[in-house]
Amino acid sequence: MVAASLWFTDLIVRKRDGKAVADDDWRRFVEALGAGELPDYQISALLMAVYFRGMTVEETAALTAAMAASGEQLVLDEGPYVDKHSTGGVGDAVTLVAVPWAAACGARIAKLSGRSLGHTGGTVDKLEAIPGINLSLTAEELKEQANRVGCAVAEAHAVAPADEIIYALRDATATVEALPLMVSSILSKKLAGGAPAFVFDVKAGRGAFAKEENYARELGGSLIAAAKASGRKAVAVITSMDQPLGRTVGNALEVAEAVETLQGRGPDDLLEVSAVIAAEMLTVAGIAGPEEARRRLEATLEKGEAFAKLDEMARAQGAPAEWWTRLPEAAKTAPVKAERGGYVSGLDAFAVARAANTLGAGRQVKEDVVDPAVGVVLHKKAGEPVSAGDVLMTLRYNDDERLRRSLEFARVAFDVGEKPTPRPLILGVLR
Repeated sequence: MVAASLWFTDLIVRKRDGKAVADDDWRRFVEALGAGELPDYQISALLMAVYFRGMTVEETAALTAAMAASGEQLVLDEGPYVDKHSTGGVGDAVTLVAVPWAAACGARIAKLSGRSLGHTGGTVDKLEAIPGINLSLTAEELKEQANRVGCAVAEAHAVAPADEIIYALRDATATVEALPLMVSSILSKKLAGGAPAFVFDVKAGRGAFAKEENYARELGGSLIAAAKASGRKAVAVITSMDQPLGRTVGNALEVAEAVETLQGRGPDDLLEVSAVIAAEMLTVAGIAGPEEARRRLEATLEKGEAFAKLDEMARAQGAPAEWWTRLPEAAKTAPVKAERGGYVSGLDAFAVARAANTLGAGRQVKEDVVDPAVGVVLHKKAGEPVSAGDVLMTLRYNDDERLRRSLEFARVAFDVGEKPTPRPLILGVLR
């Protein structure tokens, strides 16, 4: 460890002084990290140096590639493969809608997804609300299903293990916001998934990691630059997360809403964002140009082919026939009512997420157990009129003590006053 520590000290000094670190040194860093050869205090020093000094696009790509190579990597067959990633939001069921929708139009998606942590939901937790579904596919099973069905989603187990070590120290050293480290964390797992093209859904607003739109744009641009430097195609869609997307927050509730959306009966905002993401997936995969992509998506939605693809995917992974009628439901409900009339002038996505997670819909630490049935149903959203006594949201719960704590967040989520001028859902597309 002494030799590794001395070599690593020199790397820290170079980055501290604003100098670029060579590709081989980033690879050696990740290898030493995996071998347990570096003390936490030195790794933390490097992370802080990166926070203040940054990294070049080439450095970021080199670190990302090394992190991707630190674990299992999926090798895909030839074909129109594409992957998507969201930086995390509230009520964000876009993956459940956009992935089968794009697959119904000819895309192939072999998606490795994670679980929730903090205030944002995880795709694996949402899908686990479907009875009988198997999300522990092997690499070969994932590839086979993606080729046969068009889409498959599995939990990412041994993907980019170096990222888990780095992220824990980023969290402990207040360097989570370091853009190159964030890009490497996101992109390393996407590279390990093997797709040649990516669409990044970068959220901006109160319910997102990136609170400010400018920061979200910077993150999106950095993801594209690092992806292209890694030999991949990429697009970033900047989407608003000032309030929850859709009308539900909670795992089974969001699955049910995704089903309704693919059947043409879902909320307009979830449909719009999902359509934009799915269209970009088709475009970056080379399947269709922008106008043709939207025409194909509209046709598959009208014909019922988009929902049929979600059903086919779920059943291929073990779900029973008509699984959407068997989703878990909470035993109890509690309304949250408006104290006065006017318009919903604000709906705090973070407060709604805290309310849902306190009920058991998410986790604060990895060991927390998620209740798939609980969550929040929103009856009013920003800009909509409200009268005193109207139900603003309904909490669906199973535990009285959790309800008591959840209400503390739910009661401050809504502002009622003058009618607001909301930001558009799509804030920009970066290529």
